[in-house]
Amino acid sequence: MMTDTSDEVLIDAAGGHHNPCDGPARIVSLVPSLTELVCDLGLAQQLVGRTGFCIHPRPVLQAVTKVGGTKDVNLERLRALEPTHIIVNVDENRRECVEEIAGFVPNVIVTHPCAPEDNLSVYRLLGAIFNRHVEAERLAGALEAALAEARAVGAALPREKVLYLIWREPWMTVARGTYIAATLAAVGWDSCPELSEPRYPAFEWDAPWLLDVRRVFLSSEPYRFRERHVEEVVRLSGLPASLIDGEMASWYGSRAIEGLLHLAALRRSLSAE
Repeated sequence: MMTDTSDEVLIDAAGGHHNPCDGPARIVSLVPSLTELVCDLGLAQQLVGRTGFCIHPRPVLQAVTKVGGTKDVNLERLRALEPTHIIVNVDENRRECVEEIAGFVPNVIVTHPCAPEDNLSVYRLLGAIFNRHVEAERLAGALEAALAEARAVGAALPREKVLYLIWREPWMTVARGTYIAATLAAVGWDSCPELSEPRYPAFEWDAPWLLDVRRVFLSSEPYRFRERHVEEVVRLSGLPASLIDGEMASWYGSRAIEGLLHLAALRRSLSAE
């Protein structure tokens, strides 16, 4: 069974929804933020595998087998776990790898949230598959409240164009079509440049569109920016710059709730300075 929350169907494998009568699901998640969601849905005991990048919740995941990374999955180790369900993501996992996994895992759940509100369907999808409807609706309610708070802040303050850095050497940022850009936009930060593709463009500091930017953020992931990099960016751009917790802007699943509230508070704080 392939269950897809995106517009693109990657796999068309035979099968059906998990039946609790068949025994407990054996879940492997290849998506760090959705590994956290699985646990928040009360399914930690059924989580048998994860990637090395799946780090939340730390105490729970220490006992869960690692099957490699999001891009380089150890297929033999994965096969040995005999999973009934595997959770993957269009952006984070390689298509060829997922197609190979579909040959021996009965249920492949493909996700592709493109904006924070898309997490509502992800919660409900997993809630339906694993019979966690109550837990899914609890998270959905919390996300709706966080979205309302973020949008209220975004509406109350003037929109501001920002540069969100994800890499150095070369310097790279995010395009408007990314989940990160959509999350920033929820609180009134419009990421630059105003492009949809490429999704993660490299740029030079003399790019004309930088004249519109008013603030720079240096993300904690995937590049681990430090305070010394903030000083470098201020010199290069002449703009206010600060570190930002990448999980708050880029992680979907249940972390999106905390992320939206964090960004709303940060927007308020920076606007008051």
